[in-house]
Amino acid sequence: MRLNPMKTKLAAGESVYGMMVFEFLSPGLPRIVSNAGCDFILYDLEHSGFTIEDMKTQFALCAGLGLVPIARPPGKAYNITARMLDVGSFGLLYQMVGSAEEARELVSWTRYPPKGVRGAIFGGAHDDYTGGEMAEKAEAAMDRTLVAALIETKDGLENIDEIMAVDGIDVAHLGHADLSLSLGIPGQFDHPDLQRGIDKIVEAAAKHGKAAGAMAPTLEWGQDLMQRGYRMMSYNHDMGLLGEALSSGIQALKG
Repeated sequence: MRLNPMKTKLAAGESVYGMMVFEFLSPGLPRIVSNAGCDFILYDLEHSGFTIEDMKTQFALCAGLGLVPIARPPGKAYNITARMLDVGSFGLLYQMVGSAEEARELVSWTRYPPKGVRGAIFGGAHDDYTGGEMAEKAEAAMDRTLVAALIETKDGLENIDEIMAVDGIDVAHLGHADLSLSLGIPGQFDHPDLQRGIDKIVEAAAKHGKAAGAMAPTLEWGQDLMQRGYRMMSYNHDMGLLGEALSSGIQALKG
């Protein structure tokens, strides 16, 4: 079974880089992302029209590239988690995690008994249709699965220390847009309350030996967050990158 180099790097205190995808899927997308130097690609199913079949194809395309596929599922439910993992996701980014109790339940969905409740299928997409000893493959699957909690609500921010203390939560991921809404300061990303939240997230992650992650819409955002200790960095997303690059070029041609 393939390993998860992204999880290994984060556990060793290193940084990893990738991008988020909301809109554009093609057979060439994982290769383009990999060629750009990314460690991971994060597919968002919460805010897109992507299907489980779309993801199964994309995850397979990542397989030969060393590119780690991560999914933000369309909802928080066991059956969604199980399907995402069984078709080949190496990890889940769960939205609006608000408490340690919720975090423990989410982790349990990604673990086989007796550590959790994940149902078993082997010799399928997630283990590359290979044979092998069940116990070893189950342990390898749990070891490679990355679990990230999106901190994007007031409750999540208030409970961040307890959430990051949960065994099996690997990353505290900033959700800056939703967090600004939850704090009553929509879109005010420079507001002191949001800035304090950004620091609180990375401090809690570091305290518990975990990583902090974020999606940076600009290079300046990303550099600032990394200087503050964030180590799982998505540089923008597919719609933003295409729109900004195209707009810049068209405006330049127009003079």
